[in-house]
Amino acid sequence: MTSQPPPPPAGDFAQGVPSIAPVVTGGNYTPWFTRVLAYVIDSIPVYLLTAIGGVVLYIFQPTETLCVAEAFCATGRNGPSTTAWIIFSLCVLVAVAFTLWNFVVRQGNTGSSIGKQIMDFKVVGEQTQQPIGVGKSFLRQIAHGLDALICYIGFLFPLWDPKRQTIADKLLKTVCVPL
Repeated sequence: MTSQPPPPPAGDFAQGVPSIAPVVTGGNYTPWFTRVLAYVIDSIPVYLLTAIGGVVLYIFQPTETLCVAEAFCATGRNGPSTTAWIIFSLCVLVAVAFTLWNFVVRQGNTGSSIGKQIMDFKVVGEQTQQPIGVGKSFLRQIAHGLDALICYIGFLFPLWDPKRQTIADKLLKTVCVPL
């Protein structure tokens, strides 16, 4: 009289207790800190160009002496020279062009800006898992304004969001995934 115990009922039961679905903790989405580091890397050329322009503005200020009367002469800086302003403007123009190319054109076509590529992740459409294109990438950058609107809280959303999305990501239905 050696009978086998009956097979377990259908479903995933462990000692009579139904199993609980696993908690999603970010799945295969890029962690927040990795995204922050990518942004810092992307910002380095922009800050360097702007700093170079600022240093040029500061250094190239002609010193002049103005005498009102023989007894009173004042010496001081008269502001940056025209050449300094031109150099500063060119530095800012190159920084803006780099930013548009990096965050709009490059990221739209490949899914990764330079910083994202270094940190090994990309921005893709939530449904398609493909790069989002130049137009949508441009709109995503504009939508990041909403992330900043309320004390930059939108940029913190990936810390608690299951898909680690910012407000801009939610609006444009994009996600950041590892390469």
